[in-house]
Amino acid sequence: MTTLTVPTVTAPAARVTDRNLFRDIRIVMVRELKPVLRDPFSLLFGMIQPLIFLALFGPLLAGSMGGTLDGGVWQWFVPAILVMTTLFGTSATGSNLLFEFQTGAHERMLVTPLSRSSLLIGRALKEMVPLFGQAVIVIAVMVPFGFDLHLDGAIVGLILLAAFGIGLGSFSYALAIAVRKQDWMFWVVQQTFLFPLMILSGMLLPLETGPEWMRVASKFNPLSYLVEAERTLFAGDVWSSAVLWGFVAAIVTGALGLTVGIRTMLKSAD
Repeated sequence: MTTLTVPTVTAPAARVTDRNLFRDIRIVMVRELKPVLRDPFSLLFGMIQPLIFLALFGPLLAGSMGGTLDGGVWQWFVPAILVMTTLFGTSATGSNLLFEFQTGAHERMLVTPLSRSSLLIGRALKEMVPLFGQAVIVIAVMVPFGFDLHLDGAIVGLILLAAFGIGLGSFSYALAIAVRKQDWMFWVVQQTFLFPLMILSGMLLPLETGPEWMRVASKFNPLSYLVEAERTLFAGDVWSSAVLWGFVAAIVTGALGLTVGIRTMLKSAD
């Protein structure tokens, strides 16, 4: 008895998988953006905190150490405010996922054909859209007050913030999954790490006048390299070594965040 074998033609698996992943990421990103587009006031409401810092903390800096800051107070402080907006915004994104756990929306997403990694990457990319909008508003508000805008440096600076924000947002989602049965722990861990990172980055006050141990600790803080890179970029120096180190810190944070986040998201489906 002769067995007839019919040859089959298969598409390259890697190409099909990549195409499906990009499609799934786009679907998740669009799904997450719809509530923001339906309620643009949430974007404006998110501007309250950075504008308060600029309005109240900026004049204090100008009065106490305005003459010692390179480029003036606003050239020093506005880039730091953009980093702070990214820090606060992306580190809290996991709370949205906690809400989906409570309503059962995440479980319904898990039974769809969407790839599990796209559920995290799409969410992380979505967070960049309101952050870019807020950054544009902050810059537009501060230009009339003497902030000197260098467009090329600003564009590179926003790309740098996106790389860092995607990584930090992924860590936030991973944290939300890890503590989903004790959701109050999310805010405990988030606040515990948030403020030391912010203070040890020299974001609000220069660390040059601080104690030696703070200057040493800042060397191990990726946020300090990001802050320095943003100040350099918004001063118009795109090719500085500080920018290079900022990209190293942002890319490492992004890669680690996505790796941890995707693995945690895959485990959440078990």
